[in-house]
Amino acid sequence: MRRLITASLAAVTALSLVAACGDKEDGSSTADGAAATIQVGSLYEPQNLDNTAGGGQGVTEALNGNVYEGLFKLTDDGKVEPLLAKDQKVSEDGLTYTFTLQPNVKFHSGKALTSADVKASIEKVTAENSKSARKSNLEVIKSIATPDDSTVVVTLKTRSISFVYNLSYIWVINSAATDLTTKADGTGPYKLGEWKRGSTLTLTKFDGYWGTPAKNASVVFHYFTDATALNNALLTNAVDVVTSEQSPDALAQFKNNSNYKVNNGQGTTKLLLAFNDKVAPFTDVKVRQAITKAIDKKKLLTSIWGEYGTVIGSMVPPSDPWYEDLTSVNAYDPSAAASIKGLSFTLDTPSYDPHPTVATFIKSELAKVGVTVTINTISADEWYTKVYQKHDFTATLQEHVNDRDVVWYGNPDFYWGYDNKQVTAWIDRAEQASSADEQTALLKKANEQIAADAASDWLYLYPQIVVASSKLSGYPLNGLNAQFFAYGITKS
Repeated sequence: MRRLITASLAAVTALSLVAACGDKEDGSSTADGAAATIQVGSLYEPQNLDNTAGGGQGVTEALNGNVYEGLFKLTDDGKVEPLLAKDQKVSEDGLTYTFTLQPNVKFHSGKALTSADVKASIEKVTAENSKSARKSNLEVIKSIATPDDSTVVVTLKTRSISFVYNLSYIWVINSAATDLTTKADGTGPYKLGEWKRGSTLTLTKFDGYWGTPAKNASVVFHYFTDATALNNALLTNAVDVVTSEQSPDALAQFKNNSNYKVNNGQGTTKLLLAFNDKVAPFTDVKVRQAITKAIDKKKLLTSIWGEYGTVIGSMVPPSDPWYEDLTSVNAYDPSAAASIKGLSFTLDTPSYDPHPTVATFIKSELAKVGVTVTINTISADEWYTKVYQKHDFTATLQEHVNDRDVVWYGNPDFYWGYDNKQVTAWIDRAEQASSADEQTALLKKANEQIAADAASDWLYLYPQIVVASSKLSGYPLNGLNAQFFAYGITKS
């Protein structure tokens, strides 16, 4: 989830902008080609560096695939490919997976990768105190064995067609490492350099990398608190690329400038008006449907993103295999919302953009049909505790960044409390499916039902806009799940 596990964005100082201007921190200029330093601009600074301890979107963006690797990786176009797993074998009943590790892999500390590290990494995600968004997906694991240093055997309780996909979320860490909230010890093409909180995070090329080496010498992530400062940094060559443009009004200055390229990729981030389906008035499906029909989502999207972004009508983005256009379900029709006149509720709204603006829009739209909305603005940390952990809310706004996350509607204990036994059964059967076609058919049914039930109101799908210097190539365009692979970036 985007910022579900919170990310505190620290202030940008004049000093950080000066340090960003294409120079090394010792004052010398960076060279082009393999010796280049890539300057990356981002709004998402990590809260910490541990993706199981609330590190947030920023830690995924900076470290996933760059510093840490998994047995498998999710490519920028959504395919799952082997990474640290050289080979895999699956038993006929689909319950036992045997993975053989790549040889001669070392952590940045110099320690050799072993099966014990993989076992410890999976168990860290499934641990009781883990805040990983994929924790529940791995509860299917029955046991993990390590018969030798290069072999991992995972036995499942039931079949799981998504098991290998879910493993792409697991970072393999040094099992002997401590304090991974401020340090890192991975196997990736970069090792962690210096993290200056509120300013920059540096990655340096790891000369002992087992695979194809990074095409640049280092990467510096520069963190900004607002889109205007970020865009100014790009215009002044303080950064080379912006990972996710959040200021559509500013795009014209880049589109009309040959020094830059504006890339409109395929995103997975959904903005939700999430109802607490276990709390009145949202226990009533007719109330949820009426609220959904009363909000003009096309108007909202245009007011925020102009010509960019997509109204999708469900939790499933077009990049998911089970996508369907469900915008006609509970479509905008304020005349159908007469039954909720006189209703009132509190909307817990994260304090960071675009949520306050969206909350004000929703309040105005619902006022037109006689519904009173009280906006309660809370910090990202408060949202995580109040809404996600304690489920102490009536309605809220939140971004969900992951792909293939419609399955969370099959969990009645998830924070929005949606509980439809048929949907849960479809999602459970889809996970145990013997083929991708069977899985897709079942998840389409589930998606159609949650849309009909207005389990949430899916306001819009964010665009994924990467703006870069025209001198740059090899950067990812889609940023699925907020990852930003930097190792292929070159500067001419």
